[in-house]
Amino acid sequence: MNTNWLIAIDGSTPSLNAVDYVIVEAASRAAKPQVFLINVQAALSSNITRFIDGKTLEEFHREAGEAALEVAKEKLAAAGLPHSAHILIGEAAPTIVEFAKDKGCSLIIMGAHGFGSVTGLFMGSVTNKVIHLTRLPVLLIK
Repeated sequence: MNTNWLIAIDGSTPSLNAVDYVIVEAASRAAKPQVFLINVQAALSSNITRFIDGKTLEEFHREAGEAALEVAKEKLAAAGLPHSAHILIGEAAPTIVEFAKDKGCSLIIMGAHGFGSVTGLFMGSVTNKVIHLTRLPVLLIK
């Protein structure tokens, strides 16, 4: 059975709780999952390059992504879980789903921010979009 798991990391407490869950769950398994940490940076309008050069924009995305992933990487390394970290740019939900598909993941794990249904409706919940775009199981952790 495939044991590639994707954890979507935005640096929030719920996304780090997802990492903690994976560490506990993996400890009870004989075969440790390969964990893919993914942080998706929102693509900025192409008009921004009129004011900021591409290298500066790339550096901004890399630094923001690394900051979001830092604690998650440290936790997984301390637990001895095999993992890799990836920073991608694009719309969060389809980027997460496509990455999971490309890496042959069997599970997507996300932190749930706990917004009510009305707030989630207006905010266009990334979690809700991921659930609707994938056939994979999606585990939500508060």
